[in-house]
Amino acid sequence: MHFVKISTFETMEELSLTTPALLFSAISLIMLAYTNRFLAYAAVIRNLHDKYLKEKDDSLLRQIQNLKLRLNLTRWMQIFGITSLLFCVLTMFLIYINLFTIAAYAFGLGLVLLLLSLIFLIREIQISTQALQHHIADIEEYLKKK
Repeated sequence: MHFVKISTFETMEELSLTTPALLFSAISLIMLAYTNRFLAYAAVIRNLHDKYLKEKDDSLLRQIQNLKLRLNLTRWMQIFGITSLLFCVLTMFLIYINLFTIAAYAFGLGLVLLLLSLIFLIREIQISTQALQHHIADIEEYLKKK
């Protein structure tokens, strides 16, 4: 097994083939969750679209716009997550061919991309929560009128 000490990073420990491989299962599970979100949003948008064609309600348009934003965020989450996985594979290949310094930078870039993916996830969750809070407020207002 090959190990590398990165002299430019004083605090970095040894990087081996198994280090980026550890991220495979985590990134794969994250990507599965992202794909499920994407498919759920697509189904909801199709339903709202059909409903809008029948009812022409402006609130449906606002919901579709909100979902469009969330769908775009999810797409970027997927792009950053997949690219992170690609950089982990590249890191393993670079370690295999003994390009340790480049491998360390590739691995670092992969981690940054994974971090960006997770930041987009946090933003998407915030938007989702705000949308649900509007629905809850509508229900509470309706119940007060009863």
